Amino acid sequence: MPLLNIISFLGIFGLCLIAWIFSENRSPRVFPWRVVIAGILLQLVLGACVFILPGTRDALQVFSNLLNSVFDAADTGARFVFGRNIVPVPGTPPDVNLGYIFAFRALPTVIFFSGLMALLYNIGVIQVITNVFAKVFYATMRLSGAEALSGAANIFVGIEAAIVVKPFLAKMTRSELCAILACCFGTAASSTLAIYVSFLKPVFPNILGHLVSASIIAIPACFVLSKILVPETETPLTAGGIPVEEGKRKVRDTVVEPAEVAVDAGEFPRTRIQMDDEDDVPTVPQETVGGEPIERVSPLDAAIVGALDGVKMAVAIAAVLILILGLVSLINQIFGWLAALPSPVGDVFKVVTLANILGALFLPLTALTGVSLEWQELWESSVIIGRRLFETAIPPYQALAAAAALPEGTRVISDRAVLIISYALSGFAHLASVGIFVGGTIALIPSRRKDISELGWKALFVGTLATLMIACVAGVFDTGNASILGERQPPVVSPAPTPAASPASPTASPTVTPSPVLAVPAKPSPRATPVTPQTTPSQPAVRITPAVKATPKALPQPAVSPKPTGAKQPG
Repeated sequence: MPLLNIISFLGIFGLCLIAWIFSENRSPRVFPWRVVIAGILLQLVLGACVFILPGTRDALQVFSNLLNSVFDAADTGARFVFGRNIVPVPGTPPDVNLGYIFAFRALPTVIFFSGLMALLYNIGVIQVITNVFAKVFYATMRLSGAEALSGAANIFVGIEAAIVVKPFLAKMTRSELCAILACCFGTAASSTLAIYVSFLKPVFPNILGHLVSASIIAIPACFVLSKILVPETETPLTAGGIPVEEGKRKVRDTVVEPAEVAVDAGEFPRTRIQMDDEDDVPTVPQETVGGEPIERVSPLDAAIVGALDGVKMAVAIAAVLILILGLVSLINQIFGWLAALPSPVGDVFKVVTLANILGALFLPLTALTGVSLEWQELWESSVIIGRRLFETAIPPYQALAAAAALPEGTRVISDRAVLIISYALSGFAHLASVGIFVGGTIALIPSRRKDISELGWKALFVGTLATLMIACVAGVFDTGNASILGERQPPVVSPAPTPAASPASPTASPTVTPSPVLAVPAKPSPRATPVTPQTTPSQPAVRITPAVKATPKALPQPAVSPKPTGAKQPG
């Protein structure tokens, strides 16, 4: 096995060690041996299925192509609303190339996916898939039924996964609540995958299938690390099995009986759950639109309500983007002002920047993933991964795409790094999500406000480590096979004159150059200075050279200011 693959394998256990160092209870008596061993083995098995087994890889490719068709369908609806110049027809250059405008290209897909997921949930497709994964997680790691079910639901949604087990939330243990929150931070909602795919597809054609597999592998990773950080010291209410859903909207009451037998060493006694056969069972709270309760009466109605929820989500994403990137820009301006001061203060702050501070913070964790042995590549990878903590995952994904699209002579990021960083960025482990997940969960169970507020930051820490753990899994099975990333398609050159494009698209033009203002490592390498594309309102990650068509009559050149990309709110 190559050295980098060995480092990735050992990195899995290194991340477990870090979680144990910060654990609430480091006693070997409460260490979750079964969860850790079974969870790591499950991750490796899932990773082998994705990267090694030909049948699974083919199925993943088919699934990826199917989802690509869904994205094309979303673009069709957006093209009708905004026109072919803003949402071009695939393979056909627009009359006037306005570049990639985030609000018109990524956010409409969020709306479409939200409606589609609501439709699939209404007809029962999502429940079938969720129950399969819930049974796998429960059987292998012997979790409580509620956290296994909620974790499986996180493959498709975000904070909404907590609603699946809402009747049990108030009585959950601290360990269960931390695990459920950690799954929210460590996975990506399907409704927002389009944002990541739109950036990386030109340099990573198979990115969609790998993002789906990353969400699946991240669930056991979150459980492993959360159970180490907040060990289970109580008996969960649903320790005896997965909660049963009655019909589509009713959840049976549970009658808890005392545990009759003790289980194997290292486990806690479990309670037996009986489902009440009476008809007077509580119902899950009705959905609302504009504060008014509604009742879904048909699949079409479900899709419409889901699309309306997607509109709210898209607006929230845009709002978070504007706020977060604006704050990051303000911090960068302060650093820029300090860098302009006379020596020696100015010389220090030419190196001490926000991106470099985060890069140094994440450097040991990035090294554990086995991304590279070269200093330049390791440093740039750490800077990109570290940026997610403040800027959310969207600008780092954009920076990764820009770095991977550079010509061979100037490119620092290798294909292995593209793969590992893509997995490491796949979750929602950033500061903007703390308010979303913590606030959303408190709204469901106000009585546990104190516990949830305390566990929110621990869950963010777990989600960060979990995304790095699945990056280690990807590093273990990366053999350098070109089919893992997929075959790259040549860029489509627009013959029409174009204004300066938005920095949000790594493929708006075939000519891409890095930004001149770069984050540099504290210890420069003998090779060229590492390139760290950075996307802020004041500093685009890439510059797009407009294509010029030689025609007798030139079209006017409208001035278009670059639009910042931003963070996404979890589905």
